[in-house]
Amino acid sequence: MPFTALGLVPELTRALADRQYVEPTPVQAKVIPEILAGRDILAGAQTGTGKTAGFTLPILQLLSQAETNMSRSPRALILVPTRELAAQVGESVKSYGKYLQLRSAVIFGGVSINPQIDQLRRGLDILVATPGRLLDHAEQRTVDLSRIQILVLDEADRMLDMGFIRDIRRVLKLLPSKRQNLMFSATYSSDIRELAQSMLRNPAEIEVARNTAVAAVEQRIYRVRKEDKRALLSHLVHEGDWNQVLVFTRTKHGANRLTKQLMQDGIEAAAIHGNKSQNARTQALNDFKGFNIRVLVATEVASRGLDIKELPHVVNFELPNVPEDYVHRIGRTGRAGATGLAISLVSPDETGLLKDIEKVLRKQIPVAATPTFAPAPPPVPEHNERYRDPRAANNPPRRSRGQQSQRPQQGQAQRSHQGQSQRSPQGQPRADRSQPRQQQGGQQRSDRSQPRSNANAAYPSGNAPHSERPGGQRKNRRQRPGGNRGPSAGQHRSS
Repeated sequence: MPFTALGLVPELTRALADRQYVEPTPVQAKVIPEILAGRDILAGAQTGTGKTAGFTLPILQLLSQAETNMSRSPRALILVPTRELAAQVGESVKSYGKYLQLRSAVIFGGVSINPQIDQLRRGLDILVATPGRLLDHAEQRTVDLSRIQILVLDEADRMLDMGFIRDIRRVLKLLPSKRQNLMFSATYSSDIRELAQSMLRNPAEIEVARNTAVAAVEQRIYRVRKEDKRALLSHLVHEGDWNQVLVFTRTKHGANRLTKQLMQDGIEAAAIHGNKSQNARTQALNDFKGFNIRVLVATEVASRGLDIKELPHVVNFELPNVPEDYVHRIGRTGRAGATGLAISLVSPDETGLLKDIEKVLRKQIPVAATPTFAPAPPPVPEHNERYRDPRAANNPPRRSRGQQSQRPQQGQAQRSHQGQSQRSPQGQPRADRSQPRQQQGGQQRSDRSQPRSNANAAYPSGNAPHSERPGGQRKNRRQRPGGNRGPSAGQHRSS
């Protein structure tokens, strides 16, 4: 069935033809007519099924056929969980609507807010946003959501997993009550059901290919020890001559560590995760798409937000804790009818996670014979310890404390006590420290066991004035040369 049979206008079918899209996917064939009819939607569709075009195309048609937007406020709002997914949806809106007179903008965090404010002031029809940055604009009153006619929650389950439920409810309070609501989710948890009941009105429930792996993706498992995963991955990339492979880890620190290790093995790699700045994430993704790097190491932030055309390989360096995330990971390959290979490196401690994944898939993943590979070189020391290559000629060893040269302190006066012996010259033996110290006038210090003078007896406090203490003088203190005052404005201590 061609796209023209779905009731799309010629401007949209022409844009689809430019991208060589001829027939709709199953989710598109079911969703597009319902949205054009004005119904609310609750669709269970995973990544890689074409759901982005499923809601983008009818939204473009509905807005183009409505009255001209005389205000500058957006009429359609698309909420997504991640920056990468926001950029992907925004690109789809521009690509499919290039023959229509509609304006769109994408706003998300991690970048300056000022250019986004300028875009919103110029006016637009479709706004793609992440919840946090959208609320920032709402608090600064740089966006008006009172004219929203269509609301889309894309990857709703992911937004709830990331803790956006409160932000979503705050956004809903800013929208008009009369609107069309479209919700897309890969899973149906109790929170998703509760949210759907609160915002959808008599929705059309559509479920297509939920939690099932794409048929065009070949899945394979290698059993390997945890400490040997890095060496096996490097072997697969080198021996298979892989030019583009997306590798998933569970943690951000693990992604950074694996990236450094692959670069040590001579493989161009970059990491992308939530701790990276938006500019760094965009640069890494562009380098990966442009074949400037061979490996892109990512966390779950990228499993639902990356759209890489004809990506041939995906590797699960570590299995995900949530079984459904496995489907989204391998869904990065085998898109738009292309074939792909998904490899999982499974260590003995991940056997339970593998069983959970196979339970969701309702089938077992084939286990392949692990190839022979060389062990990995020793890792480079981490941050706080500087790595020094002993083979480098221009990298002399550090001096110990005893070997460090002593700089003479020029111009610094010696400090001494009255009545004390001067310091012995360098190289000369000092006086015997076992001898009793000398007090003023050269007399030896009296034994502490002997009773002190009763000069304090006449005073109840027990403290006689300085003038009546033995010796009749104040107790000596260490003094700087020139008195107790600090250096004058024109003087400085030499170092």
